[in-house]
Amino acid sequence: MVGIRVRASAPDGHPNAFDSHIEPYAMTTGTLYIVAAPSGAGKTSLVKRLVDTTPGVVVSVSHTTRSPRPGERHGEHYHFTAPAVFETMIAEGAFLEHARVFDNHYGTSHAAILTQRQAGLDVILEIDWQGARQVRALAPDSLSIFILPPSREALRQRLAGRGQDSPEVIERRMAASLDELSHYAEFDYLVINDDFATALDALRAIVIANRQRRAIQLARQQELLHALLS
Repeated sequence: MVGIRVRASAPDGHPNAFDSHIEPYAMTTGTLYIVAAPSGAGKTSLVKRLVDTTPGVVVSVSHTTRSPRPGERHGEHYHFTAPAVFETMIAEGAFLEHARVFDNHYGTSHAAILTQRQAGLDVILEIDWQGARQVRALAPDSLSIFILPPSREALRQRLAGRGQDSPEVIERRMAASLDELSHYAEFDYLVINDDFATALDALRAIVIANRQRRAIQLARQQELLHALLS
């Protein structure tokens, strides 16, 4: 996508005489957001509601080598990929991040993210702190958000769910969530999910405020700037 850069100069040394010059430059207008959280913090529900209520925001669809589960559709829930193809994509550097979870691989396509961003879409990656590190290394212009529970007690209650898991399983989940929580300082924004509506407003505010940044507005408002400065 082509944007415009505005440069003002004062010819003949006159402090009030400015000549605005507009030159093309290539950039993306969509932002890549990394959203991470410990299990039980409510990340998935918040992201889904944000996408449903905020135009121009989409969730990245990951590649995976696991088989589809009942009701899952290729290209909507995941890009279901043969293991050999996935390995080739790793070798070719096709992923922004990838990980092995038990016996399956998961990864985020660099090309797919770039295409969405060039189309002006804000893209959300729901990944853990380790994946976030990989993405930040390859996409340093990304913004990262960490969702926090309001308390340990609330986190434990959410992990306990409907009371169908044993205390041992709940404790393992709690330990894993606390380990994830310990990496909060690596993220740009912290959102506390105490009241769902308030947390959703905070997420939406981050997205809307970022869209007003000068670099993004320069690319999105080409016609307006041309009209104002011509």
